[in-house]
Amino acid sequence: MNIEGGVVHELPDDIKQVLTSDEELLSKWNKLTPLARNEWICWTTIVKKAETRENHVQRLKSEILEGKKRPCCWPGCPHRNTKAKKYFKSN
Repeated sequence: MNIEGGVVHELPDDIKQVLTSDEELLSKWNKLTPLARNEWICWTTIVKKAETRENHVQRLKSEILEGKKRPCCWPGCPHRNTKAKKYFKSN
């Protein structure tokens, strides 16, 4: 099955692995809008620590399976939305 990507960000291998490991998750992922997928990718990859990133990858899986469309409490992708940049020290 095809894996849809985001708008600004490339889909990293760790997210690809999680998506391809669960058919229901991949189906729900592909039904998200490109902007929503971009938010998930950015939210997962913008963190600095590997353990935080792994936590975000697992939350991506569980929250999309629960029906969430975008990461909770996320100001938005600072690489796409200039208003969100103020929430990040460096981009």
